[in-house]
Amino acid sequence: MIDPQEPPEPGRVRHGAVEPTARTTGRQIVVFADAGEGAEAPVDWGRAGVHRIADSRDFADGGVPPETLREAGATVFAALGIAVVAAGPDQVGALRAASARPVLSVSPELVHRVLGNDVGGYARGYRDGVSDLAGRLLPPAAPGGGVPTARFADTPYATWGVQAVRADASSRSGRGVRVAVLDTGFDLTHPDFAGRAVTARSFVTGEDAQDGHGHGTHCIGTACGPRTPPDGQRYGIAHEAEVYAGKVLGTDGSGTDAGILAGMNWAVTSGCPVISMSLGADVVEAHPPYSAAGRRALQRGSLVIAAAGNNADRPAGNDGFVGAPANSVEIMAVGAVDQGCETAYFSARSLPARGGQVDVAGPGWEVRSAWPMPARYNTISGTSMATPHVAGVAALWAEATGLRGLELWATLCQESERLLQPSADVGSGLVVAPR
Repeated sequence: MIDPQEPPEPGRVRHGAVEPTARTTGRQIVVFADAGEGAEAPVDWGRAGVHRIADSRDFADGGVPPETLREAGATVFAALGIAVVAAGPDQVGALRAASARPVLSVSPELVHRVLGNDVGGYARGYRDGVSDLAGRLLPPAAPGGGVPTARFADTPYATWGVQAVRADASSRSGRGVRVAVLDTGFDLTHPDFAGRAVTARSFVTGEDAQDGHGHGTHCIGTACGPRTPPDGQRYGIAHEAEVYAGKVLGTDGSGTDAGILAGMNWAVTSGCPVISMSLGADVVEAHPPYSAAGRRALQRGSLVIAAAGNNADRPAGNDGFVGAPANSVEIMAVGAVDQGCETAYFSARSLPARGGQVDVAGPGWEVRSAWPMPARYNTISGTSMATPHVAGVAALWAEATGLRGLELWATLCQESERLLQPSADVGSGLVVAPR
């Protein structure tokens, strides 16, 4: 997703203007039939001229190395029933006709980016400008009423987001729950996570799992950061959850369907009940591979939670739309709210089409969390920041109830705090932790 200060990229959306096509790689994503008749039939790759086939079942925990993704003619993600094929549409068409295994869809492989906004410039200036305007145009607040004030604020003991989702008042910690965060990796040297169970894997060619960007470390910090960090200000939700850090976006903040699907396959195979993805592409229609991946993850007890997107510019009259992969029916889409529980100006609105709805909301404005050393901490905004709040709360509910998949999804929605904002912006409301 585009930062408000950046120029639009090819195939992107800017202030409501949709480019003709999204960024693609030239490879194809093939979705095979669900379990049932014909679903396990062999695929005759040779008849379509596709060679050097890799299968995720041949690798530990289903984690296909990035070099294999790059070199294979086709990579099959067995847990998801999806293959990435280095072939043109004609070849894949031949595969559809020749294969004994039914093919549900064939889609071009897309390029995705992190979904965060830098609050150091535009966002902070926007906030200050609104505050100044309100101060000049609205009457002073009277005792017991008047100009609305923020419901939450950072304190020396906890960030406003931790307070808003009531994680600071919860008896749950996420103990025994595996949370996968698929992003730019993780700073494996971060002192706040010393002694924690962290499993890291890279699905980006030429890069290890170490975070060279910052976005992934920030998201993992929010979802799973420590209860009592050295400076005393808690910023993490599920502080005893097991961290699965999948690097699916490179140091430049971008990645392809192949790497993301590889990370999802690894997380599902590893038994992660919660999969957090603060990434996306500005495409209006749901991307078929993620609908299939989300559905099959749910069937195996994994809930995929994704950022709705930051393509809105509400002061300019542009409400944006939920992009891929969050616009798949089978993936939970997260919108962002600020300290007053108002919809963040950049947070995308639901699409009228099925699957393009915002399902829940989380704190996404000026969120403080972990950052690669030596900075240690950073404060940024975006639906990216809202998503790990939801993922962390999901881990707490998973621990508290033992629920997984669709039942966990339903619990998150049912237990959310209803907000005054339209459901098109915040879905069922602000997620809250169990007591």
